[in-house]
Amino acid sequence: MSKKVLVTGITGQDGANMCEYLVDLNNSGEDYKIFGMVRRSANPNMSNCEKFINNNNFQIVYGDLTDTVSIDNLVREIQPDYVINFAANSFVGCSWDSPLHVLDTNGGGVVRFLEAIRKHSPKCRFYSAGSSEEFGDVDYSPQDMKHPLKPRSPYGASKCTARHMVKVYRESYGIYAVHATLFNHEGTKRGEEFVTRKITKNVARLRKEIAAYLESGHQSTITPMELGNIYAKRDWSDSEDFVEGVWLMMNQDEPDDYLLASGETHTIKEFVEKAFSEAGISGNWMEDDTDPLKTKFYLNTSDSIPLVVINPKFYRPNEVELLLGDPTETKEKLGWEPKNSFDFLVRKMVRSDLNEVEEK
Repeated sequence: MSKKVLVTGITGQDGANMCEYLVDLNNSGEDYKIFGMVRRSANPNMSNCEKFINNNNFQIVYGDLTDTVSIDNLVREIQPDYVINFAANSFVGCSWDSPLHVLDTNGGGVVRFLEAIRKHSPKCRFYSAGSSEEFGDVDYSPQDMKHPLKPRSPYGASKCTARHMVKVYRESYGIYAVHATLFNHEGTKRGEEFVTRKITKNVARLRKEIAAYLESGHQSTITPMELGNIYAKRDWSDSEDFVEGVWLMMNQDEPDDYLLASGETHTIKEFVEKAFSEAGISGNWMEDDTDPLKTKFYLNTSDSIPLVVINPKFYRPNEVELLLGDPTETKEKLGWEPKNSFDFLVRKMVRSDLNEVEEK
């Protein structure tokens, strides 16, 4: 008999990757009925869902993390064996603009699912997607699951709420509930508002503009990419590696909380350099130690064309300067570790965006 898996956030990177992973498991002989939750919308963007939306074992269902009735109805009607919750208000920079909505979505949404599971499907296994932003103002590096929670953004605080509530329901009601602290994980499905995809999309655009500039005898325009704090350090992995880790933690004898990370860190500046290099664009930084806002990345030509400029509007009110995860415990418990390197990730993202620009 098919096991039923309810996946939220399927129009985003992680939910879409999870659905693809489950379809691949079905193709290998497993038997899962996949329910993909989306919010009702006149014109939802389903571009990330192309590989599974027409699969016979996939079905779209409608729900909203901020709507208690819709979540309750979904769990009651589907009676899922698994709920994998990737839906979230997930853009950290904007969380200061709507902190209550972020808390209700990311924290309240988890509680709504846990409460529906408690009432209607207590044997259902629940997954809550956490974030390295929970650690915030870090005490030590690399961070592990023993690190205190010290969020520096409404987004980070909302994920801490989810983590605490998962533990409360697990210990109070015996629900198989897991919260995983996910360090930065990127890929070709990542939204363009996230800095990594913003970089690779702009690099692809700039390569086309540079070619036109050179062909026109330096008469056409090159519009630089605008970034914020390029010195922030992050632990980046390939998002496709993470879904395997999630599925492993959902299928253990006992529930626990986990951490997924690569165990290495890179600055946003390094990501920029690698992306330009992958696109075959040569340039140099001109850095100002007294005023970071004057830092620019210039094209290697005689006329000093800036390709990257710093815009203060992209600085966060409260920055997290360093995030670096320690995946040792997860590797010991699950046998999981990321397969793809930082270089591979950047190369994949740049080539995908270059192909997209060339096809237009």
